[in-house]
Amino acid sequence: MISFGRVFLELVFGHVPELPGPGEEVYTEEFAVSCGGAVSSASAAARAGALAGLCTELGDDLGSRVVIEHCARVGVDLSPSARVRHPTAGITVVLNFDGDRAFVSHIPAQARRGQPEVDRWRRVLRRTRPRWCYLHAGRGVPGFLREARELGAKIAIDISLGDERRDRDVLIDCVRLADVFVPNEDELLRLTGTDAIGSAVSAAAAWGTPLVVKRGAAGAVVCGPGGVTEVAEGVRRVRVRDLTGAGDAFAGAMIAALLRGAPLTDAVVAANAAGSEAVGRLGAVGEVEVAGIGTAGQTLGATFIEQVAAKAAAARDEPGNEGRHL
Repeated sequence: MISFGRVFLELVFGHVPELPGPGEEVYTEEFAVSCGGAVSSASAAARAGALAGLCTELGDDLGSRVVIEHCARVGVDLSPSARVRHPTAGITVVLNFDGDRAFVSHIPAQARRGQPEVDRWRRVLRRTRPRWCYLHAGRGVPGFLREARELGAKIAIDISLGDERRDRDVLIDCVRLADVFVPNEDELLRLTGTDAIGSAVSAAAAWGTPLVVKRGAAGAVVCGPGGVTEVAEGVRRVRVRDLTGAGDAFAGAMIAALLRGAPLTDAVVAANAAGSEAVGRLGAVGEVEVAGIGTAGQTLGATFIEQVAAKAAAARDEPGNEGRHL
């Protein structure tokens, strides 16, 4: 299988009692550096024993380096990815609070490629002929999905919360072209414009694609030709630390099980277990060790202190300021 999409460097803050107001500061006891985006599902598939690849752009930035080192450790194939000489990885700050999390993200300008990147995915698709593709729906994606189907690849499609506000018709086109649709409950409710899971499943079933709705601790709902089945098996009781990447981990493990020949409901059992494991760690793939980050932080801090001290000394040396101290 190959996961297609952007990757991120994640700075993950553990649970805080409340969000800070303007000018305020809050503290958390937990912090981790991780990576996420398309690498999350590929990592989960590799951990589950599948041959997994990542199709993204990897640049000369720290986030790309973190992704490369992580993929080497877990066995994700990077040959479908392009190497470029500019920053490509997004940077996301993850703040966990009130049982969920919020994000502040930055994407380098040179990495906002849109259709040219989807065109590169199509070249990778023709060259590698993967058995499964996993990606998020969006503009430019329907053409890719049509070609994937023509080449015999199966497709698992996901969506991101909020995309339905501007691209609802495009998202539904993508769903209709997929072999399985794996939204979470909130995403499906918004996409279908309903306020109950039963109504949402019925609306989505009309699109003709088997549906797996991720429901967190409640497991998942599977809707296909055999009807609607609730699957709670595989869910484990864990201390929830961070929900980031749990849906991608679910999808990667599900695809790995499907590649082994498991029926969809059995594959969802494995996916539930992978999702449970994911929420028990900080970051989409868990904490990663990155050589030099601690040293870099110390260096930046020391440089800042030296700059402040130099400015203070210069101020004291100005005429009329002799003997004054900050």
